[in-house]
Amino acid sequence: MMAYLVVCVLMIYSLTPTLAQAQRIKDLADVAGVRSNQLVGYGLVVGLPGTGEQSPFTEQSFKTMLSNFGITMPSNLKPKIKNVAAVAVHAELPAFAKPGQKIDVTVSSMGSAQSLRGGTLIQTILMGIDGNAYAVAQGSLVVGGLGAEGLDGSRIVVNTPTVGRIANGATVEREVKSPFSTGDHITFNLRNSDFTTAQRLADTINELIAGSARAIDATSVRVNAPRDAADRVGFLSVLENLEFEPDSPAAKVIVNSRTGTIVIGADVRLLAAAITHGGITVTINEQQEVSQPDAFAEGDTVTTTSSIIDVRQDDSRMFVFNPGVTLDTLVRAINEVGAAPGDVMAILEALDQAGALRGELIII
Repeated sequence: MMAYLVVCVLMIYSLTPTLAQAQRIKDLADVAGVRSNQLVGYGLVVGLPGTGEQSPFTEQSFKTMLSNFGITMPSNLKPKIKNVAAVAVHAELPAFAKPGQKIDVTVSSMGSAQSLRGGTLIQTILMGIDGNAYAVAQGSLVVGGLGAEGLDGSRIVVNTPTVGRIANGATVEREVKSPFSTGDHITFNLRNSDFTTAQRLADTINELIAGSARAIDATSVRVNAPRDAADRVGFLSVLENLEFEPDSPAAKVIVNSRTGTIVIGADVRLLAAAITHGGITVTINEQQEVSQPDAFAEGDTVTTTSSIIDVRQDDSRMFVFNPGVTLDTLVRAINEVGAAPGDVMAILEALDQAGALRGELIII
């Protein structure tokens, strides 16, 4: 079954180039400076049905929260807070987000809480990498997972009950300044660096406005832009919808050794090679035997080890590739020998070592 899945992946990937067509600039490149920012904060989830935690930092956070409301607990008093959990809160602040707008937040337990289901996040400040506060989060959690535990210690957990989401759970309080409306140009950054694609992008823009675009490396294309912010928005709206055909990526074979997934680019070629991949099974059995001396012999009874080594080689097939063999031929040959994903990886590595693989082999 796994081999079948792998072959399906290979065939789908092989068809991709035949369907290649022009794509919009916005689908291939980002505008420099227009980006989201990560926010993170620390808070407390309250109202849990006994699934919280009793840890030192949770107690300290709980006391600090009460002191902020003017309530001081005796230092020797230990609060019972099984309905409270310490959590990390993170969110993505989109580009151009303005104060008052809402963003989603994700809440994750940091301690030993069993579940966050039914809890409410109380006011939590979300900070940026510069240490400034950009949003404030609060609200009831939606938790997809659940867990249950018996008195004998048996436990069942479905999905992850210690992580929840709050849709529109944070309010933006500070805007991140963007360099979008400054300077005399804008820069498109390709998501996949390629010199040919960068030049084609610049040529496409120059066909509309001669001499306005210039590829400065394999990733970036600089375009002269109006200084007025409103004019720049309209200008960029036109440019990002221009279509051009990106260059095909370099020939690669990508192998995920953990999942058995193999993706082979359509431009991968093989040189002349003969391959045989047989299953060799080596079995070693150790047997203990007792050696008894003869009567009246002056010897001791000892235990010896007898080893039996068996080597078995299954029938295997050999297939030969001629120079310039394409992906389709390789897939057909793999199907004929019924190779498993692990065998395919071994064959590809051997071909690469032999210099018969025209393409980059990447193992992740």
